[in-house]
Amino acid sequence: MATRIKEKAIKRRENADKRPRATARYIRMSPRKVKVVIDLIRNKSLGEAQAILANTPKAAAEPVLKVLNSAAANAENNLGMDRDNLYVAEVYANQGPTLKRYRPRAHGRAARIRKRTSHITVILDEKK
Repeated sequence: MATRIKEKAIKRRENADKRPRATARYIRMSPRKVKVVIDLIRNKSLGEAQAILANTPKAAAEPVLKVLNSAAANAENNLGMDRDNLYVAEVYANQGPTLKRYRPRAHGRAARIRKRTSHITVILDEKK
């Protein structure tokens, strides 16, 4: 049988990352396209990152801005942090499941179309 389950669970909770975060999963956009946008806001202050995303003419800017605003709201409401001291500590886009579709081609053949998805994560932190 498992031993010290409660102690291990308590220890895991203590060591959990206390930084505010937000995740958007299954975004119908390739992670390669999202990474171009998230590289612009890494290590920027919250206000600066929001301004950059609001003025970036890429389709990925909209979902990244939504995740950033969600992380800021989590910091304010759940952890009692001040918006003015927040900055983007980590931001990454991982690949989600790929939807596989087929397109008809010449001579009765079919070509596979891969519709990729992304999982976007934003982690904020307070300036020291």
